[in-house]
Amino acid sequence: MTILDRIVARKKVEVQASKSKTSYIKLEESEYFSRKPYSFREFLLDPTKSGIIAEFKRKSPSKGIINDRAKVKNVTQAYAAAGASALSVLTDRAFFMGKKSDLIQARKANQIPVLRKDFMIDEYQVIEAKALGADIILLIAAILSPQEIKKMAELAKSLGLNVLLEVHNLEELERSLDQNLDAIGVNNRNLADFTVSVDTSFTLIKSIPAEFLKVSESAISDPETIRQLKEAGFNGFLIGENFMKEADPGAAMKEFVGKI
Repeated sequence: MTILDRIVARKKVEVQASKSKTSYIKLEESEYFSRKPYSFREFLLDPTKSGIIAEFKRKSPSKGIINDRAKVKNVTQAYAAAGASALSVLTDRAFFMGKKSDLIQARKANQIPVLRKDFMIDEYQVIEAKALGADIILLIAAILSPQEIKKMAELAKSLGLNVLLEVHNLEELERSLDQNLDAIGVNNRNLADFTVSVDTSFTLIKSIPAEFLKVSESAISDPETIRQLKEAGFNGFLIGENFMKEADPGAAMKEFVGKI
């Protein structure tokens, strides 16, 4: 069983527990459910911003604890001040030490789009994302069928949410494309063994249809890589570990952006 298999198995249990604890009606009564989400496209293509989707992540299955002392409000506000086009907040607790309350805090403290970074396997999580204040949801092709992607993307769009589809290879890309997607994210991390290679992005960029925003995820630690990815056609760059491993993630991002 791969790490991804273990995560999905655990997520199924968690979602059922959440459903029994918090009803759909209660989610729809939440503070943020009626707010209009920010446009991912508008912020990602804003020339005054960096194109970076800056991630708040305490831990990962491959690296263990990355930074368990950083405060969500402080880090995300510093990311935004450093030019982040959007924020990514992990809400998976078991494998990433994330919390749903982290997303709420990031939403309260910032005026840029926030991505709920989690392993979405159920429509309930889409409703929940809206209730938590997310602007963008992540759908991972490796754990979803084309029908599940279509169903969840349609629901997300009906709620005004933006949808980022994450793929790892050409097969996932070709079988998962849907008109309700806003962006295609190429994850440079192999979710089976968690090894990374930015070559994955350079290989797949040619196969992503022009109408979708293009995001490169993981394995980005050098400003020169950003320049190369931009030249290849990418609009966004999801970076977390490179910043979060530092004592002051916001300062690390500011320095990084200054070198692009």
